[in-house]
Amino acid sequence: MENGFLKVALISPKLEVGNPEFNVKEILATLEDRKTDFAVFPELSITSYSCGDLFFHKNLLDDSYKALEYFLKNNSYPGIVVLGMPLILDQLVLNCACVIQKGKILGVVPKFYLPNTKEYYEKRWFNSGFDCIDNYQEICLAGQTVPFGNIIFTNQEVSFGVEICEDMWATISPGNLLSVNGANVIINISASNEVYGKEAIRRNAVLEHSRKNSGAYIYVSAGASESSSETVFSGHNIVANNARLIKETNVISLETSCFETEIDINRLKYERRISSSYRDSVLKYRLKYQTINFELPDLGEFKFSDFWDKLPFVPKDDLYKDFTRISAIQEFGLAKRLKHTNIKKIVIGVSGGLDSSLALLVAVGAFEHLGLNKKDIYAYTLPGLHTSRRTNENAKKLMDLLGVSAQEIDLGQHIKDHLEIIGHDMSIQDVTYENSQARARTMVLMNLANKLNALVLGTGDLSEIALGWSTYNGDQMSMYNVNGGVPKTVVKFMIKAYADYKYDAKIKEILYDIIDTPITPELKASQETEDIIGKYEINDFILYRYMVAGDTSERIKYLLVKVFDLTDSEAKNYTDNFFKRFFSQQFKRAASPDSPKVFDFALSPRSDFKIVSDIKRSS
Repeated sequence: MENGFLKVALISPKLEVGNPEFNVKEILATLEDRKTDFAVFPELSITSYSCGDLFFHKNLLDDSYKALEYFLKNNSYPGIVVLGMPLILDQLVLNCACVIQKGKILGVVPKFYLPNTKEYYEKRWFNSGFDCIDNYQEICLAGQTVPFGNIIFTNQEVSFGVEICEDMWATISPGNLLSVNGANVIINISASNEVYGKEAIRRNAVLEHSRKNSGAYIYVSAGASESSSETVFSGHNIVANNARLIKETNVISLETSCFETEIDINRLKYERRISSSYRDSVLKYRLKYQTINFELPDLGEFKFSDFWDKLPFVPKDDLYKDFTRISAIQEFGLAKRLKHTNIKKIVIGVSGGLDSSLALLVAVGAFEHLGLNKKDIYAYTLPGLHTSRRTNENAKKLMDLLGVSAQEIDLGQHIKDHLEIIGHDMSIQDVTYENSQARARTMVLMNLANKLNALVLGTGDLSEIALGWSTYNGDQMSMYNVNGGVPKTVVKFMIKAYADYKYDAKIKEILYDIIDTPITPELKASQETEDIIGKYEINDFILYRYMVAGDTSERIKYLLVKVFDLTDSEAKNYTDNFFKRFFSQQFKRAASPDSPKVFDFALSPRSDFKIVSDIKRSS
């Protein structure tokens, strides 16, 4: 593998029912020049699944053995191959998966749960693996002594187990037990026919098993070249990683279908380390498995099969549904806080930038849920020494159109007086110059809240919290922060969604202009945030890979080069700058106000992320 990514191919080959020679040649053809670590084929792919009573007959069984031997002699593919065939053991016919590398059979795993309802009659032909695993740990196959039964295949990076079709549908599946005994990838070779509604059920089952297993799940099913006498098979192939759908295809075709994708092994290892329920399961369900070692091939130059999502936090599919869910979390989080405190007024500073605009929209939504008067949202523009006309006008227009109580308090002279009191030269636009303005705004808002018996609403987003891009006891502080769980890339998404789904053309025009306005705190002349800390898209990507995927800094640098087409030097600068800020600014997070969690991690010191403020790390 390269950098913890396992490259896999899921193949539903064109087959002829009952013709192992044809089928194996087709399987071999699909493997020519393929550069993946794994190639996985469906259940009974050597004979086809639909052979019926021919599974009793010596001719078909002999032909399948000959086809296996032909495959072993002619297989030039260097990776791991998983395919299905019938095997005879003491006159019992077993439905088995063969795990092969080049000319060697690494192991054979029998099917344990045999379906025998509706269109399935497997107990007519096959015996369960439960009938023989106690008596056989090895079998003779194609002139080789081969491990048989409960097996985990492993190397230093990845461990996998195999189950067959119905095994996945069992109450306690073999894959579940394989997972808590060390397998981080489960492969299911299947022949699942297509009926209306089954696609979603099958997908949900795969996703749920990957979640329960805290691992990856590879599901490969037979295609439409199986017999259509009674049913049609669709070749529904799925890869899932801990409840995330990585890739799938379900296009019914008589020809061979295949897709390749990557599984992030490093990420699922990280997720297992932080899952207490998985760790508890490991200790409670230890079983005896044969462990078979294998080596992965050198694939040469590594190229990702699929487009990488540069904006992993931003919703992609059902945008309206995702918008309503995120907005509900933010709005009802604030609504609960207002009810708890019995406070019916809010004070908020609105700059005309992204974060304060979203916080204002959330506040309006919360007041609507509670049936409160929007005039009790006291929104203030607080122009300072470098506030632009564009942002100030947008803020005032937005407040007026939303129907909140709007007022402007010019802080210019107040800031100058303060700088004079502390003896600071106005011509020196340093951190003191900047932070004095941010703290002046917060002081005014806090005092107004006391005067009005109101709650000061914070606006800082998750990206700023991660990077420490705030003034301690300035914009870092509030009485409740609705944006603390939302990264900057999602702030943009949410403002656009409010514009598109909730408000009229006048408000939409303003919100779109706010999205297009360069991001700046406006604390000194010619100041654009992304010129200082870098693009938020890249910083959010780094945040996601570190906090959600558990990546190391070296792996993040590698991904920045691949995904954003950065140079090695640029990737290093981004990563080094992110982690320097991330760890040095923990003291600000340690004193952060309450804020609702939106995604599957947060940086609150009271919930997800617990580290001390004086930690010394650079990555």
